[in-house]
Amino acid sequence: MRTICLYFEIHQIIHLKRYRFFDIGTDHYYYDDYANETSISDVAEHSYIPALSALIDMVKNSGGAFKVALSISGVALEQLEMYAPYVIDLLHQLNDTGCCEFLAEPYSHGLSSLANEDCFREEVLRQSAKMKQMFGKAPKVFRNSSLIYNDEIGAVVADMGFKGMLTEGAKHILGWKSPHYVYHCNMNPNLKLLLRDFKLSDDISLRFSNSDWSEYPLFADKYISWIDSLPQEEQVINIFMELCALGKYQPLSSNILEFLKALPACAKEKGITFSTPTEIVTKLKSVSQLDVPYPLSWVDEERDTSCWLGNVMQREAFNKLYSVAERVHLCDDRRIKQDWDYLQASNNFRFMTTKSSSISLYRGIYESPYDAFTNYMNILGDFIKRVDSLYPVDIDNEELNALLTTIKNQGDEIEELNKELEEARAKLGKIAAEKPAKKTAAKKPASKTTTAKKTTKKAEA
Repeated sequence: MRTICLYFEIHQIIHLKRYRFFDIGTDHYYYDDYANETSISDVAEHSYIPALSALIDMVKNSGGAFKVALSISGVALEQLEMYAPYVIDLLHQLNDTGCCEFLAEPYSHGLSSLANEDCFREEVLRQSAKMKQMFGKAPKVFRNSSLIYNDEIGAVVADMGFKGMLTEGAKHILGWKSPHYVYHCNMNPNLKLLLRDFKLSDDISLRFSNSDWSEYPLFADKYISWIDSLPQEEQVINIFMELCALGKYQPLSSNILEFLKALPACAKEKGITFSTPTEIVTKLKSVSQLDVPYPLSWVDEERDTSCWLGNVMQREAFNKLYSVAERVHLCDDRRIKQDWDYLQASNNFRFMTTKSSSISLYRGIYESPYDAFTNYMNILGDFIKRVDSLYPVDIDNEELNALLTTIKNQGDEIEELNKELEEARAKLGKIAAEKPAKKTAAKKPASKTTTAKKTTKKAEA
């Protein structure tokens, strides 16, 4: 039976403030809190709240037949908890339906998978732990920032225990193959791959309200008929997009939510179901391996990483940031860790792109890619100074590894001592509880028989 896998991404930009060269060493706060609050409140009001409410209604109205998957960056969750808690409430309501699957992804929505495996693993595990804490289930399927994937990344993801991964059904990778099958990683067949159908996805997220589009206006029955007309053996239709496409990229006035709400009924008429990623990778077998030697993504025509790392400025900023990755990994300073998450976010590098694009690029406070590069490098200069003050730059990697081993051993020793301390406290507690019992027994009055015996002995004497 043909099935639709519908997935939405939730991530929000952390806006950096104007930071001058002369601020380096004196100002360690890098963010525009007003812009952050304003942007998250705006997208929550015009997209997240109505879109999530619609998804909840779709599950209820379909009797549980409609299913959906969501992936939320740790950075986005922090922003939602702070500025838009009602969105968190809606996410819990959607989770309570039992028809929504939450996926794992890097905590920062950054590019660590392209730079440092240890950082990548730590981010994924941290975001997975947060998802389990909030929604009660550890994610089983992974999606990387902007669906970035190659063979090596797939092998790492499989090694972390994930059963499936979402990525782009890029033409230069698939060739004559179709994205409507389950594939697997060529370095580990245990990791199954679900490939995005970029045409069907972009028809909703990019073209839906475009009156110049040849298919405008698009109705749910027409959209489902396109899926139904696909070759019968093509069973998995993966439709992936950002949640803010519903309400922001495609305004609510375009009736985008009415279109979405009509999909389950139209699909049911054609015998088409909805499934979560875990259901698909569990039930369906892979048809073949997918060979991806170079990283791909879902961004731009090229479907590669050039929008973040395509020019000299971007690569300089990227390499400079990850030059301190091992030192940050050692660090326990909460402010350093939080700044590290925010500075890793992929949008910081996207602002520096010099590529021309058919889609208008939002650059935030920046007038040009060079302006974005200058501001980011000023902030990065201060951040690196703070990291170096904790772990001086003259410590080489060998010394760092030795230091890390020492810290780990000390941590294990402290943990062992804490266990011994707890055991000692428990023993002391037992001893303290036994002493009053002995004293009470010693103070008990003699029995009548004992007293009578003592009186008889005195009389005889």
